[in-house]
Amino acid sequence: MAKSQQTFNKLEKEKKRLKKREDKRKKMLARKEAKANGEYVVNEFVYVDYNGNFTDTPPDPAEKERINAENIVVGVPKKEGVKTSGFIGKVNFFDHSKGFGFIIDPETQEKYFVHISECVDEIKEGDKVEFDTIKGAKGLNASKVKKIT
Repeated sequence: MAKSQQTFNKLEKEKKRLKKREDKRKKMLARKEAKANGEYVVNEFVYVDYNGNFTDTPPDPAEKERINAENIVVGVPKKEGVKTSGFIGKVNFFDHSKGFGFIIDPETQEKYFVHISECVDEIKEGDKVEFDTIKGAKGLNASKVKKIT
């Protein structure tokens, strides 16, 4: 009976691992000999200067810019000055049987979800409406929807 394929693969992996270890040992010995003989050792480090270019010399510590950790913003900053009331839009879609629809803001072309419970007046598709916005589960929702005549 022949040996299984799995055994062959295991042997190949072991050979590769041993070869890699031997190559690493040879490189280490070559570096030690070069250092002992006083030969020039190639610098294995690459530094990045202030312009983003690679250099062999380390950057000057006197030119290092100090950054205050308190000035670093972690996360997404809150939007300031966001308008939440007084929007005017047009009802793009409204399903009375299901009780929801969408309003499009003509300035930004953004769609806002509207539920029938948030409507002050009866609305239908194509009506111009005035509304406020509230944060919903999937984005901004229209609230206090009033029909403009």
